[in-house]
Amino acid sequence: MSPTDTAALIEQRSAPRVSPAPAGTSRRDRTAPRALLAFAPALVYLGVRLVGVLILVLMAGPNNTTVHRSLTAWDGQWYLGIATGGYTGAPEGLLDAHGQRTPQTPLAFFPGYPTVTGWLADLTWLSVDTAAFVVSILAGIAAAYALVRIGMLIRGGSRRVGLILVALFAASPMGVVLSMTYSEALFCALAAWSLVFVLRRQWMWAGVLCALAGLVRPTGLALVLAVGAAAFACAVEVRRRGGLRPALRPLGGLLLAPMGLVGYLWWAGAQIRPGAGVLAQLGGWSELQERGWNSAFDGGAATLRFTGEAIARSESVHEIGTILVLLAAVALVVVGFVLRVEWPLLVYGLGVLIMDLGSNGLMNSKARLLLPAFTLLIPVALGLAKRKPATTLVVLVATTVVSGWFGAHALVTWPYAI
Repeated sequence: MSPTDTAALIEQRSAPRVSPAPAGTSRRDRTAPRALLAFAPALVYLGVRLVGVLILVLMAGPNNTTVHRSLTAWDGQWYLGIATGGYTGAPEGLLDAHGQRTPQTPLAFFPGYPTVTGWLADLTWLSVDTAAFVVSILAGIAAAYALVRIGMLIRGGSRRVGLILVALFAASPMGVVLSMTYSEALFCALAAWSLVFVLRRQWMWAGVLCALAGLVRPTGLALVLAVGAAAFACAVEVRRRGGLRPALRPLGGLLLAPMGLVGYLWWAGAQIRPGAGVLAQLGGWSELQERGWNSAFDGGAATLRFTGEAIARSESVHEIGTILVLLAAVALVVVGFVLRVEWPLLVYGLGVLIMDLGSNGLMNSKARLLLPAFTLLIPVALGLAKRKPATTLVVLVATTVVSGWFGAHALVTWPYAI
């Protein structure tokens, strides 16, 4: 049986059984439940995000700001500026963390999200701001459908697991970013679908989507490692059993996966270090990040220091909440291994976590940077799927409200960048 047939069989088994319609039932009445089932991932995702935005509406006014200003703040202004004028025409008022600006500063932001936003604005009557919100919304919906597929393909999974996973993802501690003019929603959509194709062993599609994700965020490195490792393992297995020809597809996916990330790092590095060798140029983007945002990989020393100081004397809800999120993520990695969650999913989630914990950049951004590690939520989704529907609903509603408040607090009360 092919991987595609297996996925179809899993979906068929996990779908609820529908009793034959009683005599006299109209075709419209029979179609309604099917439509609801088809739109369920989008409805769950949008419902959770709507609650978060409504909480932001309630908190914005008393804090002398607006929802639009909050949802386009910080990096959102950079993405909008690049979408409008490109890397050379971004507004001069946009500065790095030190209040400085050089011709290379805009290159710190990957091109995928502002490029798609600019295309949409050019092809429609939408303003750049509106186009950016539309891209984030549609990308979040696309991610939701991919998460449902992942929930159905994993060991012990089902459509219910997938829908719970969607709700948990949308209600992540900094899930508010999914509603902002940030690149996380687009990256998560590409990453999630790439992992779907990994689980289906459709390597060319996995490699293409991984390459596209690498043009959206540096977190693409974690996805490249997961997709590349899974494709290589498959190629070795297939080569051992059936010769070289069957191994060509996983090898193709392996070669495609890093092209977006490496391609952008090389191109940006050529602008930052013109005339340098290729290897030196590949390190140019990291130099730009360290110079402009104090962001570099230090193995977690800065994170440990921040954690100790915050626990000892911090009175900030945002800082304490960030530490709790990081600790929960570490615990979920362990639980994922215990539950034997498929290893490419764990490799990806662990990779995102290591990149987050190991960076000495803005400590206040760490909860947001962990958002793409949605595979770490799989153990929680599996556990909730075994509970009574009422219990699951109460947990998800409570999580949604707390997440909405935490995200709104980060935007309208917390005075620093996220």
